Amino acid sequence: MTTFEIDPGRLFIGGQWREAADGARTEVVDPSRGAVVTTVAEAGAADVDAAVGAARAAFDAGQWSALSGRERGRVLLRVAELIRAEADEIARLESLDVGKPITLAHAVDVTNAANDYEYFASLAFSLDGAIRDTPMNALAYTKRGPIGVVAAITPFNFPLILAGSKIAPALAAGNTVVHKPADETPLSALYMAGLFQRAGVPDGVVNVVTGAGPVAGEALLRHPGVDKIAFTGSTAIGRHAASVAGENLKPVTMELGGNAAHIVFEDADLEKAVGAVIKGFVFNTGQFCMGGPRLLVARPVYRTLLNILAEAVPGVPVGDPRKAETVVGPMAGEKHLRKVEEYVELARKEGARIVCGGERLDLDGGYYYRPTVIADLANDSRVIQEEIFGPVLTVQPFDDEDEAVALANSTPYGLASGVQTGSLARAHRVADRLQAGIVWVNDWAMLDPAVPFGGVKDSGFGREYGPEALNAYTKVKSVVVSLD
Repeated sequence: MTTFEIDPGRLFIGGQWREAADGARTEVVDPSRGAVVTTVAEAGAADVDAAVGAARAAFDAGQWSALSGRERGRVLLRVAELIRAEADEIARLESLDVGKPITLAHAVDVTNAANDYEYFASLAFSLDGAIRDTPMNALAYTKRGPIGVVAAITPFNFPLILAGSKIAPALAAGNTVVHKPADETPLSALYMAGLFQRAGVPDGVVNVVTGAGPVAGEALLRHPGVDKIAFTGSTAIGRHAASVAGENLKPVTMELGGNAAHIVFEDADLEKAVGAVIKGFVFNTGQFCMGGPRLLVARPVYRTLLNILAEAVPGVPVGDPRKAETVVGPMAGEKHLRKVEEYVELARKEGARIVCGGERLDLDGGYYYRPTVIADLANDSRVIQEEIFGPVLTVQPFDDEDEAVALANSTPYGLASGVQTGSLARAHRVADRLQAGIVWVNDWAMLDPAVPFGGVKDSGFGREYGPEALNAYTKVKSVVVSLD
């Protein structure tokens, strides 16, 4: 039984904690036990309006945007320092809220969040324009400045990291932010609101509104005071968000769903490949848009690799996320668990072979599902073509490089992809042909804030991380001075 409470558990608007205008609250559930741990305020349209108003007032007053990049960078460095200093508590909240294994929450979520703010602090130090050489008798130069008020809307699977991937570059560029975290996982967003304030971020620069997507999220998308939308979530909701942004001619960054192919060629180091394959589909209980749920294997090593997976996958530690040895925790909620079950049942109906797993794990009332490997499915099966978003791996054989690439590119998604090979030439050749925003070679999920990521096709557009992300939170002004 946890003793955790959010106190005050309210909305964070203009540097103040406040209840929702109508007093509504929503439950937060620990997915490892299926038990309510606390409640938080549930924002409505009036609360979103107040948050956007606070962000606009702070932006217009120049409390943040008028600071030099170096001054903003110093504050972001303090944010990174506080995250590292309070890593234990932040990791505990993320584990409690999402069901993440505590070891991974420490090593991945907290570490990467701190790195995000540190990296974009460094870019803030060097944010500048450029002199442009022209045939005119004039001095032409560009200046980059903040866009204004940014709506950051984030999903349930990586609340801390995916908030940082938006808020850090937005703040580095001088913008103000209204953050709407996922309905199910608001805890780290609320914690970070207080941390920003302690780091020296002025009141109104970062605001947090918790609540339902169809209400608070929709109000934020449609608010005329928002200047840019940064969204991570499902492709279906992303289409809607992009449509709303288009109606109002607002710039938008969309990081949407994924269904990545992981290709293993016959010349790969199978021992290393298996480790990468398992990591690629069980990491974060498979709730990872950049995960690798589709395994494509060269026919000469197909049976061998299936046998290795059949022995290795059942040995992956599944259980209480608070235990240091746990690798796979629960799904983030009951609806996510039911979705996984429906896809596996569909595979059975289509005559697939369940190599291992394929069932719930009854543990402490939590939302656990055993890591599952499925073979003998047709490529047009929904189980292969659609995003399952759980610890499920489908395995397909291929005969040559062209077929591998064709299978990899055959779904509507294009966020990530992977190649396992001993040939450097093949690695470059295949990576160039894969329709994906990022391609990993001989490993999986190698991520750093200096490396941009984002999708093509139904996986969205725009890039997060890297200088490309900072550019997406700035607007360029050209100045041309006559020298006649």
